[in-house]
Amino acid sequence: MLKTALKPQWIAGLVLALVVSAVFVLLGKWQMDNSASAPPPLTQTETPVELTEHFAPEKPMYGTEADQVVTMTGSFVQGTDVFIHPRLHGGQDGIEGYWVVSAFQVDGAPNGEVMPVVRGWTDSTAETDPAPQGDLHITGRLLPAEGPSPEGIQHTADGTVLANLASSELINLWDMRSYAGYVAAFDVVATGGPAAAASGQEVGAKAEGGDLEPVIVGPQPQETTYNWMNIFYAIEWVVFAGFAIFLWWRFLRDDYLRSQDEDELDRQWAEEWKAAELERRRTEAREAKRKAIEEYEQYYGASTAPMSAQQTQQTQENQ
Repeated sequence: MLKTALKPQWIAGLVLALVVSAVFVLLGKWQMDNSASAPPPLTQTETPVELTEHFAPEKPMYGTEADQVVTMTGSFVQGTDVFIHPRLHGGQDGIEGYWVVSAFQVDGAPNGEVMPVVRGWTDSTAETDPAPQGDLHITGRLLPAEGPSPEGIQHTADGTVLANLASSELINLWDMRSYAGYVAAFDVVATGGPAAAASGQEVGAKAEGGDLEPVIVGPQPQETTYNWMNIFYAIEWVVFAGFAIFLWWRFLRDDYLRSQDEDELDRQWAEEWKAAELERRRTEAREAKRKAIEEYEQYYGASTAPMSAQQTQQTQENQ
């Protein structure tokens, strides 16, 4: 088979098969690289960006958009405070209490959408601070909204209590367009307007003398998700690469077996032809001798005594 493989056409076929296989392997690698969806690095998520440039309202939040520290300017809509219960404060074994959430009118929102903002934590709905007034600059972490709770909305003497921070429930409660997510505020700074505090002063839960405690949400666990469809495609491309080499080997093998069959047929034909040709020549020789004897007898028969049949047979056998 090596002799057959060294033919120019099969060497060229091998080169073509290797090129096709390399292309298929590269396509498989491309599919495998696209199968993993890694979250943004912490150096990216912890660098504050403008909310209006990072996330659009009334659209689902993707993993690449969530967990980002964002900044936004605007003002709180007064009278929109709600409580989210239960929420732990101080770690997993902390005290159970309430998040205080208010609607924040975002400057630059396309249709005047508001962003739910977690202003702080309290252990009682009776101990809270009103939302700061005036123009504000907020820095916080953007997080995806939670799903609605079957417990629904509870109205108490101190305010409205929800089990989950769900944008769909807040939209109906506030009757306002809203972003599909919320911001856990780290810093709430006055920037001007009718605010009681001076420009640049902290007026959120970090301010002294308030009843609310800051809610600091750290980076979420970094997990890489995989698209199994891309992984299956990658496996298919690798199979195709192997199949290209297999096709070349199969065609080479068929050519080799075909040449072996042809050589065998040539050998058989040569043997049969030689035997038939030898028999034909012997027959012609015998026929030529017979004719020669007949002509000899006809020419010399009058002057010489005819040979007997036994003598003629012996003469032929001797010849």
